[in-house]
Amino acid sequence: MTVQVTDQPDAHRYVARLDGAEEIAGIAEYLRTPELIAFTHTEVDSAYEGKGVGSALARSSLDEARAAGLRVLAVCPFYAGWIARHPEYQELLYQSRSKVTD
Repeated sequence: MTVQVTDQPDAHRYVARLDGAEEIAGIAEYLRTPELIAFTHTEVDSAYEGKGVGSALARSSLDEARAAGLRVLAVCPFYAGWIARHPEYQELLYQSRSKVTD
């Protein structure tokens, strides 16, 4: 089974389908600025769990973020966990640089 992931920027989400089917197997919702993409929610239809849909969504969207030079904010627990398990994507994470002043 092949998972195809496409960006739907007008809907602020990535969509995954299996083997070219019309039915959506999973989505990854996001908010985007010129410098940052925040992944806010990921959902995989229960019929497609365990088939690599979530991983395909994460890998494809993060590869596109890297290519676009975007930092990533993993608000969604799935994305946070996925990135934690895949160190090759950790450099994409947005790091808050708040400064404490006296």
